[in-house]
Amino acid sequence: MSRFLQMAGLVIGLIGLFLQAAITIPASMAAGRSLLGSIVFLFSFFTILTNIAAVMVHASLLSPSGFAWFPAFAGQRIRAGIAVAITLVFIVYATVLAGLWQPQGLFLLCDILLHYVTPFIFVVWWLTSGADGSTRWRDISWWMIYPLAYLAYALIRGYFAGEVPYPFLDVAKNGAASVAVSAVAVTTLSIGLSVLAVLIDHGIGRLRGKSATRVQSGRR
Repeated sequence: MSRFLQMAGLVIGLIGLFLQAAITIPASMAAGRSLLGSIVFLFSFFTILTNIAAVMVHASLLSPSGFAWFPAFAGQRIRAGIAVAITLVFIVYATVLAGLWQPQGLFLLCDILLHYVTPFIFVVWWLTSGADGSTRWRDISWWMIYPLAYLAYALIRGYFAGEVPYPFLDVAKNGAASVAVSAVAVTTLSIGLSVLAVLIDHGIGRLRGKSATRVQSGRR
């Protein structure tokens, strides 16, 4: 089951990412951006970056060569951090962003793959195979670097480029106070998910430890 979920996550994640790039870059160029600007625009989305990280985890664990290419993504604590981030992708999209537009055709397919399917696969895989009780409370501070760094990047880019990847980060349209409230809400949600991930990981670790003890006792 673990290998099946990893294969599914890798294949579906790659399909979603390549398809998203194939339709977003031409559409972005048609809107007036240059090729380089369109590529930067694509990689300015938290969804894209997080799905790339999830694909790297799957790739790093499926083959020795993948492990050699992306060794950091094979670590247990990195897996948990990415599980938190991709859960954040799902929650924010489903509760805030999904109602702001009505994608059609391939855009709708990409939305479903990258916001719903890949998060579901990754989280199920982590719960069944990736979590092992090795996370520590101090890991939360490391996991938070990613969303906070992304938030800083999005706001700085928005100031200089005049565009933001997500509407709730648009200071010019919503005002600084509204964006600050949104940023605090997303940060709080990320912290809450991180705490939950550590608690779940510790719980799974204890359950597996008890199961291993019972197996060893039965063999005796």
